Amino acid sequence: MTGETLAFTKGHGTENDFLLLFDEHGKLDLSPGLVRALCDRRAGIGADGVLRAVRSGDLPDGQGFDPDVWFMDYRNADGSLAEMCGNGARVFAAYLEREAGVDFGEGREIGTRAGGRQVTAIGGGRYSVGMGRWTLSGGGTADAEVTPRDYPSALPAVRVDVGNPHTVAAIPSLAELSALDLSRPPVVEPEPPNGTNVEFVVPLDPLGGPRGRIQMRVYERGVGETRSCGTGACAAAIASMAWEGDGAPHEWDVEVPGGELTVRLRGSEATLEGPAVLVGDGLVDLLALTLA
Repeated sequence: MTGETLAFTKGHGTENDFLLLFDEHGKLDLSPGLVRALCDRRAGIGADGVLRAVRSGDLPDGQGFDPDVWFMDYRNADGSLAEMCGNGARVFAAYLEREAGVDFGEGREIGTRAGGRQVTAIGGGRYSVGMGRWTLSGGGTADAEVTPRDYPSALPAVRVDVGNPHTVAAIPSLAELSALDLSRPPVVEPEPPNGTNVEFVVPLDPLGGPRGRIQMRVYERGVGETRSCGTGACAAAIASMAWEGDGAPHEWDVEVPGGELTVRLRGSEATLEGPAVLVGDGLVDLLALTLA
């Protein structure tokens, strides 16, 4: 930040878009109001969230990491803190490669509020993210209900934790998936105390091969419907594997409105693969923003 301007980079992972800020020593007062103003698609720059690059030793949430480890300080578009973002982790790595010369070719840990995450550059602008341990409440048996706006009935759903909370429901057909109204948050019962991302999933391929394929839409807490969600893709694959039962694939291609992601499940660990793109740089006039 220089005077009344703030330098930023715009990036996306399968069109889940972010504003990236380089703030190595945590000098920027990244208030919820500033995040909301930056992410506003009409009065600001526009994004699903903000990714701040800061050393772990210069951020209270970075305690427990080596002070020199880069921490992905992720904020949702509404200014709220988020534990983890799979698409964001890939974009964050691409940004650190350019801005700080960090080499992810052999894998490198970044800090997040969900713990350390290993990110590896795998070539062609693609990255692999070790998403850590996941948990599926109820073993795949429905333990929640989700009702999208104007949908005729509640859908049985399962809760999955991938460092942040998800609720996954199956939709009978691609036509119904396409027709869902996600302009408002779906009603989730029982309502989680800290909110939840909600994924709607349709299987595309029958079982029998080494890979599964699903199509997904997602409503992200603190953001709204997004073109993609990395942790949501993992949650959708985990739920789909549980629903399929014995013999289900452990590798899943997940189609989202913004592209395609690959999820690999080994035991209780998940890995996410996909692209990361840095599309431009700029300066924002802080005095022109409307903070609320």
